[in-house]
Amino acid sequence: MMVMIPEFAFEWIIPEMIVMGCALLILLMEAFSGERDVRVHSRFLALAGSIAALYFTAAGWGHTAGIFNNLYLVDNYGTFFKALFLVISILICLGSQRYLERHAIVMGEYYALLLFGVLGMMVMVSSSSFITIFIGLELMSISIYVLCGLLRENHLSVESSFKYFLIGAFATAFLLYGMALLYAATGVLDLYELRDYLGSGDFFLTPTFMAGLAFLTVGLGFKTALVPFHMWTPDVYEGAPTPVTAYMATGVKAAAFAVLARMIFIPFDMQSALPYWQELFWLLAILTMIVGNITALVQDGVKRMLAYSSIAHAGYLLIAFTVGNIQALEAMLFYLLVYAFMNIGAFTLLMVLEKKNGSPLTCEDFSGLAKRNPFLALAMTVFLLSLTGIPPMAGFMGKLYLFGMAIRAEYYWLAVIGVLNSVLAAYYYLRIVMFMYFKDPLQEDRVISSAGPFAVIIIAVTVTIYLGIFPRTVVNLIAYAGFAPF
Repeated sequence: MMVMIPEFAFEWIIPEMIVMGCALLILLMEAFSGERDVRVHSRFLALAGSIAALYFTAAGWGHTAGIFNNLYLVDNYGTFFKALFLVISILICLGSQRYLERHAIVMGEYYALLLFGVLGMMVMVSSSSFITIFIGLELMSISIYVLCGLLRENHLSVESSFKYFLIGAFATAFLLYGMALLYAATGVLDLYELRDYLGSGDFFLTPTFMAGLAFLTVGLGFKTALVPFHMWTPDVYEGAPTPVTAYMATGVKAAAFAVLARMIFIPFDMQSALPYWQELFWLLAILTMIVGNITALVQDGVKRMLAYSSIAHAGYLLIAFTVGNIQALEAMLFYLLVYAFMNIGAFTLLMVLEKKNGSPLTCEDFSGLAKRNPFLALAMTVFLLSLTGIPPMAGFMGKLYLFGMAIRAEYYWLAVIGVLNSVLAAYYYLRIVMFMYFKDPLQEDRVISSAGPFAVIIIAVTVTIYLGIFPRTVVNLIAYAGFAPF
């Protein structure tokens, strides 16, 4: 049962305050310290702040409360995602140091924006009001806009930042207008109050309410890269610095789906009220899976291929919304967790292999990697097999849970289409494996010259294999959460 705490109970938001404090301190250090001091201390502060925030976030597990007049929630659902964002932040900080030095990226600016983005994600997933959801979304989005353009001398990076800013502003306008129309139709901004109003018997469908839902769906569709709102993804992923791409593919995607779940599962009973939403998600899931996978087949650039792959994975995640029950939501959380680790591992490996001139990596660049560096080849094989959904990797268990939920809910064709898309995805994933093991080397050996990327790859490989063999540990933890808000 959720406890209302109307006072300014700041002890409940210690993790958010730590992240914000470290980000502000890094900015002050950049202004008043030497270049080397910023390079050394900003990374330490970002790591220390993320670890400390993760500790206090974990300490909040099992607590459920509404604070600041119920504008902000403390619950296990939010705690799970905040911990995931902080783990992503730690791994990105560990893996990106050498990349930043190689490309002369201003480190204080980079780490501060990284933390501000995490702060925005934490606010998003802990919000029960349209107001605080929008504040968190904008804080995250503005940080990402700038991060995408940190390679100032690279026209692809500048172009990706500009494109993401324009399309992001466009999506935000849709989202904000949808919220305004829902408020005009119902007179409430809180998701729980909206749920009570919809179930009170005094509610009647109006054109304003339906238009608000439509605009809301379009706005969130852009943020989650659903077809047909996905066009920005490949250009932005390819042009952004590789650590930022990893950050977007994991943290931003998880935050967008977490907010989408709150905004759908709290106000609407997916099993009875507005059942046509399930039909809409069914259609969007199929389109997103098919378009993402088919387009990825013809990509030669690895980052563009992974971008279209991420679109396809968004389609898999929509299966949870189509099924529309708590068990499907738990399957979505597990999938987002394993997706984060296998993607961070893959993109960290791309950072190591990336060319000195910064040009995009192609499949040919992986030729003979098994001979040049067996460790990197083996690690990349683990990540690609997991993304494909081949046992015993974690990606297989994630897809098994999602497709199993669809079958139990009698969405047989949706499960079949999901499996067929996974088979289709095997072509472009295993194509890289073929280049690594069956092609002759085309370039010099590349070794990991920093302990950070090596540690990230080891952690990602370990978690990917462990969750594929022993998924029950995390599944039980997710189920234990209870998801009181839903």
